[in-house]
Amino acid sequence: MFVLAKPLNRGSRSAFLELAVNVQNTAIRKGRKFDQVLAGARDVFLAEGFSASNMDHVAKASGVSKATLYSYFPDKESLFIVVVQTECARQSDEAMEHIDQSAPPAVVLSNAARHLLGFITSEFGQRMFRICVAQADRFPELGLAFYQSGPMVVREKIGAYLQSATEAGQLEITDFDLAADQFGELCKADVFPKILFGVQTVFEQSELDRIIDGAVSTFLAKYGA
Repeated sequence: MFVLAKPLNRGSRSAFLELAVNVQNTAIRKGRKFDQVLAGARDVFLAEGFSASNMDHVAKASGVSKATLYSYFPDKESLFIVVVQTECARQSDEAMEHIDQSAPPAVVLSNAARHLLGFITSEFGQRMFRICVAQADRFPELGLAFYQSGPMVVREKIGAYLQSATEAGQLEITDFDLAADQFGELCKADVFPKILFGVQTVFEQSELDRIIDGAVSTFLAKYGA
């Protein structure tokens, strides 16, 4: 079983961070109660944050013994990383299932923006972001896991669509990664700064629609064919 080394010094962190993002596939032994443990851990992290939670809390919330919990995860850090990876992957897969990429770009991008903002403004999205930022100095691997599972997945998915739409003559883009990042930033306008500084955490759909419409129209003004 893969064991996360502690404490980490600055010289060893880069190698560890590379391993951390692959922990779900390479470091964790799965069993019949694996999903049950993830569900319990998700609830604990959302309710208590990262620092205040511990493996005892997770075992109780999951309805498993500590022996079972530790047979899957060596420590709280690896458990948190897999919770983030699993939830982000689930939401990404759901979004792709509900977006018809054969529709006109305005429709595809509007639906993509709606799903992206839905995640950003969700309880999970907001809590995980705050946890990762708060723990960035002590556990940079947590922030990296969230970044790799969230923003980087969005870039990959949006970038792939932008490339196919460009090849179909619907858009005019040369740098697909940059364009995907720009679209993501347009979708966060006005909303993310309020979340970041705790000004507002709940948004009406009409507020989000305003951001979505602005993001899509601005993006197409730049890249529309």
